[in-house]
Amino acid sequence: MSGASRRGGRVTARLFIGEHRSSVAQPLHHGAEPPHEPVAAERESRFELEAAGAGTAAEMAEAHQARMQNVVEDMVQSLEKDHIRKMQGRMFKCSAECCDRSADSMSQVHQCIERCHTPLAKAQGLVTSELEKFQDRLTRCTMHCNDKGKDLFDSGAKEPAVRALMDRCVGTCVDDHVNLIPSMTRRLRENLDSIQQ
Repeated sequence: MSGASRRGGRVTARLFIGEHRSSVAQPLHHGAEPPHEPVAAERESRFELEAAGAGTAAEMAEAHQARMQNVVEDMVQSLEKDHIRKMQGRMFKCSAECCDRSADSMSQVHQCIERCHTPLAKAQGLVTSELEKFQDRLTRCTMHCNDKGKDLFDSGAKEPAVRALMDRCVGTCVDDHVNLIPSMTRRLRENLDSIQQ
């Protein structure tokens, strides 16, 4: 299961494995929200790592979940600090200048503010799109683990054997996707740098 919605300008990483759930949230915005933000609306990106196969232990799920979540959290924090936060500052300054244009009509001021928000909205879209692709790959990998676990269980294997297979398989999925984070981070940084301010 995967999806993205907009909420409070935050990127939330949620990893679900079996029945264990937790979440961490890293804000993309700081300070009070502007009174009018029609373009850079609220956003939330979700990660959900699922391996609800036969006999998956909660403690196994928690260990894999925490490892994946920590890496994603570090990436989000670095992007927020080095890119999003600066774009946020420019957006507020630009919006304030729009409000200082006393000769403009209300509609003109709102259009000016929307233009100020466009770079940040593009940045959020880039990050969300990349994270959704990452989520899709992760989900496909863990679904394959589910299939392998079910096949082993249907063949008559005992629960401990199924658990061991699932643990190895999900662990490999997490390892492979943790290794994708550096290249994804570099790609996001390059794309964020290319956004016209």
